[in-house]
This record gives sequence, structure tokens and C-alpha cells, in this order.
Amino acid sequence: MQLPKDFENLMNRQLGSTEAEALCRALSETESPTSIRINRSKAESYEDTDNIESQVPWCEEGFYLKTRPSFTFDPLLHAGCYYVQEASSMYLSQIIKTYCTEEPIVALDMCAAPGGKSTLALSLLPEGSLLVANEVMRQRAQVLSENITKWGNPNNIVTSNYAEDFTQLGEVFDLIICDAPCSGEGMFRKDQGAIDDWSLDNVDICWKRQRDILQNIWQCLKPNGILIYSTCTFNSLEDEENVDWIIKELGGQRLSLNDKEEWNIRNGHFFPHKTKGEGFFVSVIRKTELDDEDDFGCRKQKKKKNDKQKPIPIPKEIKEWVNDAYEFTFIAEKETFIAFPKQYIELYQQAKDCLKIISAGFEMATIKGKNIQPSHSLAMSTVFNCNIFPTVELSLEDAVKYLRTEAIQVEAPKGYIILAYKGHPLGFGKNVGNRVNNLYPSEWRIRSGYAH
Repeated sequence: MQLPKDFENLMNRQLGSTEAEALCRALSETESPTSIRINRSKAESYEDTDNIESQVPWCEEGFYLKTRPSFTFDPLLHAGCYYVQEASSMYLSQIIKTYCTEEPIVALDMCAAPGGKSTLALSLLPEGSLLVANEVMRQRAQVLSENITKWGNPNNIVTSNYAEDFTQLGEVFDLIICDAPCSGEGMFRKDQGAIDDWSLDNVDICWKRQRDILQNIWQCLKPNGILIYSTCTFNSLEDEENVDWIIKELGGQRLSLNDKEEWNIRNGHFFPHKTKGEGFFVSVIRKTELDDEDDFGCRKQKKKKNDKQKPIPIPKEIKEWVNDAYEFTFIAEKETFIAFPKQYIELYQQAKDCLKIISAGFEMATIKGKNIQPSHSLAMSTVFNCNIFPTVELSLEDAVKYLRTEAIQVEAPKGYIILAYKGHPLGFGKNVGNRVNNLYPSEWRIRSGYAH
């Protein structure tokens, strides 16, 4: 693998020749480690224990694997039992456990697709917290929504917006995660495209775009709130200099990361020749008050008033599909029923006024003619009362067929049934007597051939 010469020169100036040479050798001559993170609300461990090499040091739920399996054909991945995530980015776990441990909070993951940090945050934020996960690119936002749905935590809103759209909400977030779009230096050994696209001009474009994003979302962070700023780059323009700019121009205080020496993290940098993971940079900043309260108008932003929407009657039997139903507001939107955490319904209504919402809470059911059909996100939810519907266990072969939206033959009562693999729901089917209708979302189906 040939790295850009300008990149090598930049690293020489920034790190010195010895460190730069070691970094470039790691990027061009070593393979990326494979790592996964367990969803403790669904599974206690990773099924293939023989393939676990070691735990990710800064994340209790993260594990390195000895070899990379064919994840696509593992039904437990589709059931949301674990997530395939790069180990360095799991460091968010360490930050949340250090600074977000007490009361429920409202958090924003600004550049969230495909969902690694969002699903991690949903697992580790204090119980009762709400996460708004955003991705500006609509297609990537759909992938984000899919991964959050599979994870199963109902306390979420998925949006597809630019940073400036959020300023209409005012200072509503206790925590903002901004894994900013960057020049991608940390992805060089995983993605040849990152090497092909890299240039000094692109670095220049990136640090300026990052500041535009930061300036806008800073207005949405509460005083004393926390910003987690990260990139997958090594250069100081996108990393340290942007952090210094936040502190000086926006009014922030850098917080310590409390790393252990054996982790070999250098001033927020994860270097592949020192740490077992891809290139990554992270800094934690607390919002402090600026002397000039007119700066960016952040203290003068007013929340838009909303008329409270009167709840539309929901059939009682649908509410019985959800454990602890009293904690949710049930909403009828056109022919769809949605359950959303009651504690945050006002914020949800505010968000609907100014943001493009892809999904929120979880969809419970849709009206199909004269029938009410349970939705796939209900089966994925951690609050689903799965005792309501008969459950049919599938073999690995049938589970993969189901995930490919193919026809399967099972013995089951007529009506809606849960199809499961090793005790974990994969989704719904409907036994109509002579066949079982496959209700797995067609847009999520496995499209590649089966790996025997």
C-alpha cells in the first residue's frame, strides 16, 4: 500500500521522523483488527467464544476477534445481539462512564451513521436518557435507523439534518457527540478510497467544515454540557487546532481523559503502531460561559412553542404488546402506531417542527386493511412483550432464509408469530394455513449468496 507523500511529510513534521515512520509502516503493512461490541440488553456474551482473542481495554462490552467471520450470515447480528465496531471508537465508553453517570440526560450524536457510537451511547447513558442520532445523508440515515432499531433501545430519535437545523431547538442537549466528517487518515489501511481521496487541499476543506458544524451545534449544548469531539485523522489541523479553537472562540474547558498508561493513547490520539485499532482522535470539552452573551446568539435562542397533540385512542391490545406501557406515549400517525418515551414527548414535538425525523421511539404496528400488523421494530425492541405471540425457533439454515425474505415452512398456530434464532427474535411471520408469510423488511434482506 502506497501512502500519499504529502501525508508522510505532514506526519514527519508533526511527529518526528521515528514516530512517523512507525505510523506509516503500521498503516501500509499491517492488517486491521476485527472487533465487536455486545448488546448486554439482549445477550450476555458473544456466541463464538473460541474466536474471541481478548477484551478491548477501554470498553467492557468490546472484544477483539481472532479471525473475521462472515457476519452477514450470523442471525444474531441481525437480532441486535452485537455490533461490529472498530475498537478505537469504542473509547466513547470510557468517556460516558467518566462524565455521564448520574441522572438521565438528553444527548445528540451529530454525525452518527452507521450507528456504532449511537448504539454504544444507548447502552451506556444513564437509564432513562434520550439519544437523538443524526445523519445528514438520507441513505446513510436509513442505515443508521436500521442499526438503532436492531439495537432495541426505544429512547431514540433518528434525524437527517444539517447542523444549522438544530439551532432552532436551543440549548437542549446535555451531551453532544461530534465524530466530524474528516480527511480519513485513520482509515487508510481499511479503505483504499480514503488514500485515493486524501490531499492537503481536502484537509484544508475538512477543518473549516468541522468548525462550521461545531459552531452550530455548540448553540444546542447546555451550559456545563459536554462535547465529545472526535475524528479518524492524525493531523493537528483537524484535531488539536480545532479543539483549541473551540476553547478560545466558543468558550470551553478541556477535560481529562483519564487514560491508563498501558493503553498507549497519546494526547487523545490512537495510533495504529501503538494501540490495537484504527487511527482516531478524541477530546472532551465542557461548555463554559462566554463573556459576550451575544456570541452566536446561543443564550438568546428561544424554543418554538408547540401545541400539545392530543393522544389518539390506541387499541388496548396493542399497548399490551409493550412491557411497562405506562412509560410510553402511543401515537397514531396515518396508518402507523408509534410508541415514544412519555418523558420526552415535548422534545419530540419540538423536533418534529424543525427536523426531518426518520424514526422515533419504535413503530409498533401498521394498519393492513381490517387488520393490525405488528411491525418489525416491535420485535427488535427490548421492551417487547414477546409472550403475546407464539415463538418458533429456526435452524441456522431457516434463519438465513428468513433474513433473505425467502419462504420457510414451520409448524405454528395460525396468525402472527415470532421467528427466533437461539431464543432471540428475528422478526414476524404470519401463518395463513398453507404457508407462512415472511414479514422481514425487504429493504433489510440479505442480498448476497449464502456462505456454506
